[in-house]
Amino acid sequence: MTSQQQKAQEFHNLHTNDGCFLMPNAWDSGSAKMLVATGFKTIGTTSAGVAFSLGRPDNIFCSAGARVDRESMISEVHAIASSVSVPVNADLEGGFGDSPEIVAKTIQLAIDAGAVGGNIEDYTGIEESPLYETSLAVERIQAARETIDASGMPFVLVGRTDRLNINQPDGFSEAVLRANLYREAGADCLFAPGASDLATVSELVKEINGPINVVMGLSGSELSVTQLKETGVRRISIGGSLARAVYYQIQKAAEEMFKEGTFSFAQNQLPQSELNKIFESRL
Repeated sequence: MTSQQQKAQEFHNLHTNDGCFLMPNAWDSGSAKMLVATGFKTIGTTSAGVAFSLGRPDNIFCSAGARVDRESMISEVHAIASSVSVPVNADLEGGFGDSPEIVAKTIQLAIDAGAVGGNIEDYTGIEESPLYETSLAVERIQAARETIDASGMPFVLVGRTDRLNINQPDGFSEAVLRANLYREAGADCLFAPGASDLATVSELVKEINGPINVVMGLSGSELSVTQLKETGVRRISIGGSLARAVYYQIQKAAEEMFKEGTFSFAQNQLPQSELNKIFESRL
């Protein structure tokens, strides 16, 4: 069995070697196993998908009282990492607290849960002040880096800035500034969601001094892995898009049964034997 240390080194190498890789996002052990059974060699978690699977709203768009807490999220990360033998990157949102100390603790908990990489974002979840002040955001990345270095695990730290998602002037330039500051603070990979066209992605690759992640699967973007690879993107994730697609199918099936009293949705389903085969082992 591959050790966590080995998986962490393998995952780290994917970010330092040349090339581009696609890392789809799972939200529970079942979705994780299905992705790995298809052939993916590494996966991420999606905090949105995890929240939906728990019957909760996504952190970014809900009140503080409705959010998934750290204990619940780490528990799901552990379940996913324990169910597959490939490297797992954890979506750790904003670290589940404002202070660098809380972020550091969250990173340690993710490592203990079996993750070999994790995102820390600068989105506060507060409409009036949506991003952490730049110096504090940097300190949070530094605290995460110190914890990782102390662990001896080559855990991949992803510094995420949501500046492109904030409808304010100078979004691109500040996103680049923040990403480069996070890189200097110790982030191994940089992530600026909100870029979905080839021109903007290409500019991010040129301006950010480190490997970058882009998220695909969102509405309005038809870019392919090949196109993104040609720009120099290192990593591609899909966020909660696969989870949302699955929930769309549930909604359509529920509406058909409730409104029409028919069951045509059942024409497209995986055989029980195939699912049993996927789920009976740790892939």
